[in-house]
Amino acid sequence: MLIFKKQFPELLLLSTALACGSATSGGNARPNPRALPAEGSAASDVSDIYRQIGLLAAPNPLAFVGRLSSFASASPDTTLVLASISIPNRALTFTREGDRYRAPYEVRLTLARNGNEAANVNVMEIVRVGSFRETNRTDESVIFQHYFHVPPGAYDLSVAVRDVGGSRSSSQQAAIVVPSLGAGRLSTPTLVYEATGRSMLDSAPKILASPRSSAVFGRDSTVAIYVEGYGPGTRLPVNFIVRNDKGAVIWRDSAALARNGALFSGIVNVPISTVGVGIARVFFTRRDARGADSIDAPLFVSFGEDIPLMSFEDMVGYLRFFATPSRLSALRDAPLERRATMWAEFLRATDPVPETPTNEDLQAYFGRVQQANLQFRMDRNPGWLSDRGMVFVSLGEPDEVFERTINQTLSTTQVSSAARLQIWQYRQYNAQLVFYEDAGRWRLTRPSETEFLSISVRRQH
Repeated sequence: MLIFKKQFPELLLLSTALACGSATSGGNARPNPRALPAEGSAASDVSDIYRQIGLLAAPNPLAFVGRLSSFASASPDTTLVLASISIPNRALTFTREGDRYRAPYEVRLTLARNGNEAANVNVMEIVRVGSFRETNRTDESVIFQHYFHVPPGAYDLSVAVRDVGGSRSSSQQAAIVVPSLGAGRLSTPTLVYEATGRSMLDSAPKILASPRSSAVFGRDSTVAIYVEGYGPGTRLPVNFIVRNDKGAVIWRDSAALARNGALFSGIVNVPISTVGVGIARVFFTRRDARGADSIDAPLFVSFGEDIPLMSFEDMVGYLRFFATPSRLSALRDAPLERRATMWAEFLRATDPVPETPTNEDLQAYFGRVQQANLQFRMDRNPGWLSDRGMVFVSLGEPDEVFERTINQTLSTTQVSSAARLQIWQYRQYNAQLVFYEDAGRWRLTRPSETEFLSISVRRQH
């Protein structure tokens, strides 16, 4: 078994184990409240979506996403299977190591057949990053890959990931079918960050897969999909189409996979601006005399890490407390073909740390939206649109909260009768915002509402 690590752009870390031996080796638009989870984290919500599109996904406390890709091997009785797992840095416990930070983690993969173990790997790896900021990354920052050689057929897959430096761990199980891949067939289309096609079936393709099979709208212009074909000939014509979650064809094209030694291989680039935001599937079909083998791969396009899946129109509505009306109008009025470009410009203009792949302010904003939906749902559904919710989303958590009950009538510009009060203090703005209880709901007094709106406008991007 050969284990190696490689450093990639934006500090993407890869741990790959190659096991190529025997089979046993191993005016804003009105938002849709249902688009955003009322409780729980964005990560748990996204893990549900990943499972819906056929991936292996575990929620917190240690979130990971995994998928399998199958390729032909030199033996017709054996299939080469790539298991890839994505782990965000934030899920691991980092400690200082000189001027860097390190986090060990363990991955256990098992394929079982009829109750008997057919292949397995148990590996501990160490992630090293250069700054504390990188330890909180939520993107596909750590990728673990392992190749198995196994006979085609049905298997039970078990994946467990453990944060060695902490107490967190997660596991997932799934029933899978490993296909038999010979002449006339296509490999599993695999979304990749980079790929070098192989020329011999007794080797493994050198690819860095995207286990999440995802892209970010406005940040990524295209996604690269690596695919192989098997059989004789000099070129292999392939049709590919993209269908959205409703089954409608949103993009189609064709390509010819070049002969590379004993097989065909190539990369197809799918434009994200054409796909748009949401869940899609990319279908590949051979167009040669060997047959019409067809296979597909999922594609998940989001607005960013930790941002729940929603439409473009809903996103503009959710940003009402984040961005200025002029920025929102520019997004709302953008024609379909310009939306990806406008969104990319919006991200750049509002990103407090452009050097990182995440817009930290936007990520924190949606974290507050989800927390408000959980904490203030009794005030209004959804909670982020209640008075306390919109203050929390706009200004963040108050420095102090006081509660008191008044027994005298306040002026008509405040509270017209005796009431229970809740006072939120924000030292940064030298402000105290007062809420009063009205029929079980908390509402801002009129002076506090005026003060809040003034502060909120000054804070908007």
